[in-house]
Amino acid sequence: MYFHLLADATVADWHARSIQEALMHSAAFGLLGIVLAIVGFKLFDWLTPGDLQKEIIENKNVSAAIITSAFILGVCLIIAAAVH
Repeated sequence: MYFHLLADATVADWHARSIQEALMHSAAFGLLGIVLAIVGFKLFDWLTPGDLQKEIIENKNVSAAIITSAFILGVCLIIAAAVH
């Protein structure tokens, strides 16, 4: 019961009181999403064999780019759902 009341109080504090606050919140969560997407890509690159960044940029491997982009889109969808 206490946690539910605490969660309600913190959610109410995130409502923007002005357009400047709304823009600031949007920018902060946008930057957070970008940083988490980059971290997700680096983690995916670290977990897969070989260097994906080199494979995509230098060797022009389209299949590696497609798999990586699908992973990044999945991570971004999860981040968007969590931030929303």
